[in-house]
Amino acid sequence: MDEHFIKIHKWLYPASWLYGAVVMMRNKLFDWEVLQSKSFDIPIISVGNLAVGGTGKTPHTEYLIKFLCNQYKVAVLSRGYKRHTKGYVLATPESTARSIGDEPYQMHQKFPSVTVAVDEKRCHGIEKLLALQKPSVDVILLDDAFQHRYVKPGLSILLTDYHRLFCDDTLLPAGRLREPISGKNRAQIVIVTKCPQDIKPIDYNIITKRLNLYPYQQLFFSSFRYGNLQPVFPTMSPDTNAIPANHEITLSSLANTDILLMTGIASPAPILERLEGCSKQIDLLSFDDHHNFTHRDIQLIKERFHKLKGEHRLIITTEKDATRLINHPALDKELKPFIYALPIEIEILQNQQDKFNQHIIDYVRENTRNRSLSER
Repeated sequence: MDEHFIKIHKWLYPASWLYGAVVMMRNKLFDWEVLQSKSFDIPIISVGNLAVGGTGKTPHTEYLIKFLCNQYKVAVLSRGYKRHTKGYVLATPESTARSIGDEPYQMHQKFPSVTVAVDEKRCHGIEKLLALQKPSVDVILLDDAFQHRYVKPGLSILLTDYHRLFCDDTLLPAGRLREPISGKNRAQIVIVTKCPQDIKPIDYNIITKRLNLYPYQQLFFSSFRYGNLQPVFPTMSPDTNAIPANHEITLSSLANTDILLMTGIASPAPILERLEGCSKQIDLLSFDDHHNFTHRDIQLIKERFHKLKGEHRLIITTEKDATRLINHPALDKELKPFIYALPIEIEILQNQQDKFNQHIIDYVRENTRNRSLSER
């Protein structure tokens, strides 16, 4: 896939230098404490990246949710990118992708016991979460907040795509970096995401040297693991040419299925590569990340779906895209039974999962203990 290769637009370097000067000055103002970063008396874990586009923030945040929620009362705070609301919004059963954003809505649907909120002003959002009585909050996960320096998280996790390492990239608009590579120094944990399952030991060593991390920084590698397909509209009944709805579908059963892979994410390449190992008939319909589907888009999806010739046909999309389809007024009953979402989880490679988990739990336990002592 072309998007596995880094494209640097060298003719835009002058604009990148200007952009970089502004960003570096902003970071210096925080370093010099001219602009204030606020600390909070609660464990706060930030998950973010240096680059624009998808590095797998949501699956990694969901990993932390699943790991922590059995022991602690977890809250997730996001800005709610492309939502149709402003200010602080606490997720409720009535929330939609339009009101809180697609990724927060996805996490709210998957983890109903976890508190999810959005606020473009993270300090204000944290204060609102801390004021909650039912449920109270023990630990806060900040989604995509690495550049939001008005909050000083206790633990920063920085993600970088295996196919586009930050050390190979350059600043916007020539490249895709939001800030200079030196920004990595604020992270305590760096994770190389979207690694192939068969990554070789020599690749680990090469990447480790090229990222040039400090001794206080821990490096991990992760890969995507895909679950069984889940019906987006499980109550819909299919016609005779559909695979039976109302239940999950294993990827291994797709050999004789024609697939329309429809995505609105930054990088559909890993999903396409996984499905190509399951079916030989795949049509990719790709939109921009966080794309708001129009009536015309829905019609295009319908037209492309009807061009599939096989006896068995499916529309496969991501969980994030599914959140923007669920309540779409233009999506008719004809398509709904055929639409399935592909769950994505992460796997920590090199048998390092226990070590990674221990880093997380040690931080949360220590800061939870300190908070309890200060409240006495």
